[in-house]
Amino acid sequence: MRAFRDFKPEERRNYITLSTGEYYPDILSDACRLYSPVLEFFSEILHRSESSTALLINLSQIQNQWMRTQLCRVFRKYVSPETPVEMLKRNTQAKQICAEFGDVFRPIHVVQERFDARPFPDEALCAVLWEYKDRGKKGYDLTEKFFEIIQAKFPDMKIWGPKRSGSDIQAISFWQDYSNPSRPLDFIISSADKKTIYAVGLARYDGDRGGAQEDDRIGGYKNCADEILDYVHSHNLKTKVIFLNDGPGLLLGSMWEDYSRIEERYPNEVKVLTLRMIDERLTQAWLKG
Repeated sequence: MRAFRDFKPEERRNYITLSTGEYYPDILSDACRLYSPVLEFFSEILHRSESSTALLINLSQIQNQWMRTQLCRVFRKYVSPETPVEMLKRNTQAKQICAEFGDVFRPIHVVQERFDARPFPDEALCAVLWEYKDRGKKGYDLTEKFFEIIQAKFPDMKIWGPKRSGSDIQAISFWQDYSNPSRPLDFIISSADKKTIYAVGLARYDGDRGGAQEDDRIGGYKNCADEILDYVHSHNLKTKVIFLNDGPGLLLGSMWEDYSRIEERYPNEVKVLTLRMIDERLTQAWLKG
C-alpha cells in the first residue's frame, strides 16, 4: 500500500477534490438582493445613533442573530476594523468592546458621511459580505462526503461526529480518563455498538494555505497524534488516527511533505488521506489491525 509520500508530484492533483466556486461579477445580483435589507437597516440605526459607541450598543440589541452578525460586519468595515469580528458578534460584549476599543472608533459623523457617499445598494460591500456566506461550507461538504463513504465502505462499522456543522466530539466523552479534557475530534469510527474505537481523526479542507497557518496546522496535527497515541499505547488500545485533508492547498508550499512526515512518525497508526485516496489506502484490515 502506498504511503502519502509515495504519490508523485505529477499525479497529486488527481487525488485532490476541488470544490466549485462562484464567478465575479455573476454573484452581484444575488449579493445585493440578500444584503440590501442589511444595509438599509444599518443606515436607519446609523442615522439615529449619536455616537459610534451608541451605534454598536444599538446594533447589539437586534434580536435576530443572522441580521445582527451582518450588521456587525458592516460596523467593523466602517467604524472599527481593529475589533475582532468574533467579539462583535457577541451582543453581551458590546459595552466591553466600547470600553476597550471605543477610543479608536471612527467618529459617527464621518461614518455617516462615508456611508451616504456610497451608492445603494453598495455592490462592493455586498460582494464582501457574500464572501462570508459560505465560509466553512467546503469543510462541511468534505466531512459529509467522508461520512457517506465510510458508512458505505464499512457497513459493519459506525462513524459518528458532526457530519456538517455542530460541536466537535471531545475525546473525554468516550475515554473518561483522557488527560486532556478539551481534545476536540471531528469524527470517530467504531464498532456498531460503539464499544471498540477503531479510529479517531480530524478533517480539514485546505483551500489556500501557507506561512504561519501552515506551521500551525502541522504543529497541531503532531500534538494531536502524539497525545492520542500516548493514551492509546498506555491503555493497550489499537485505535488509529486519521487526518482527512483535501483541497488545492495541499499542493502549495511544503504541505504534502509536512503531512508525509506526520504519517511517517507513526507509519502503522496514522494515515493522512484525501477523499480520493480512501478506496486505495483505507482498509478494514488496517482499521482493525
